[in-house]
Amino acid sequence: MTGTLPCPEADTPHTMSQQTLTREVVVANSQGLHARPADLLAREARRWRSRIELVADTQRVDGKSILEVLTLAAEAGTRLVVEATGPDAQEALEAIGVLFERKFNEQAAEQGG
Repeated sequence: MTGTLPCPEADTPHTMSQQTLTREVVVANSQGLHARPADLLAREARRWRSRIELVADTQRVDGKSILEVLTLAAEAGTRLVVEATGPDAQEALEAIGVLFERKFNEQAAEQGG
């Protein structure tokens, strides 16, 4: 599923700056969300003022922390929900979604290039 959807709890009265949006992504890298893509993900998340969290089943981690992202042990094919809360949530989700769509630019490495 691509695109962004408001979270149910976002229906409560909040200022626009506290809007919570979610996006489902799939780990498409053959090696999963290992150190290099986890680092790229955390770096991208830290560019935004919004709180970025990743949710896998019952586990929720801070997307701005490489160590927490690694604790997901997300293998290829794992579905994650990226949740962003804050003034730039939409832009953050779009940028993070692009990382997943492009397999963290690992296609060239997987092809030996």
